[in-house]
Amino acid sequence: MKAIPILGAKLVSFYFKSASKMTKKDSIFKDLAGYFRSHPSTAVGWIWVSLFPLLGSLLLSTHYQELEQLTVVGIGAHILFTLTLAILVGLAFLPTTLTALASGFFWGWTVFPQLVLAYLLANVLGYSLGKFLNADFRTLLFARHPSLKAEIARRIDQPAGLVFFVRISPVVPFAISNFLFASLGIPLPKILRYGLLGMLPRTILAFASGRAAQSFLDAQASLKDPQHWFALGILLLGSFWGIWHFWRRKTVPKNQY
Repeated sequence: MKAIPILGAKLVSFYFKSASKMTKKDSIFKDLAGYFRSHPSTAVGWIWVSLFPLLGSLLLSTHYQELEQLTVVGIGAHILFTLTLAILVGLAFLPTTLTALASGFFWGWTVFPQLVLAYLLANVLGYSLGKFLNADFRTLLFARHPSLKAEIARRIDQPAGLVFFVRISPVVPFAISNFLFASLGIPLPKILRYGLLGMLPRTILAFASGRAAQSFLDAQASLKDPQHWFALGILLLGSFWGIWHFWRRKTVPKNQY
């Protein structure tokens, strides 16, 4: 009979601990909702980077014939190509995967270096926009939740793992990740350094699929090929493992990177 009160005490203790954790999570979500209500431009920015790449994909998929008339020949054309893609991708008008697919199909490997450079410039543009719109996000978050300051700072001080595995993920859009990194205050040089390595596998896979296709519709259809999904599945599992491993670490060696 003595076990019953002991068990009851443990259940009560577990209930209050669980309730406390849920309250903390709820308060963070309430803070986020309040932040977006008081910063409408930031809310619009997050909605923009979430929805406009989808609209851009739809437009490109239905008006791709116009790209057949465009050629990329000469230094001037390559510079214009790079800057145009940087703006379109950096401002979230187009997603990176479909951009790489179209570049591979319409212009081939000669524009691949320009595509990579355009992604780096787009990263700078998207990150800068995210930093401007989310300028006081961390200040507000840390003011309301002081315990998070040391917790987050300890992890993003050496963010190579986080940046690499977020970039390699096929489910985290490029534009959203730019806003996320800017909100966390991760330095741009580190994002460029480790993010490019994370983006290359998906970029090469999409570019090669476009290059090998006989038509742009076939190129789009190749994204649904079982082999393509298998490759994306491996990247997704690797991304989940990497992000989980990164956040579960209690400390990060100072000289790791």
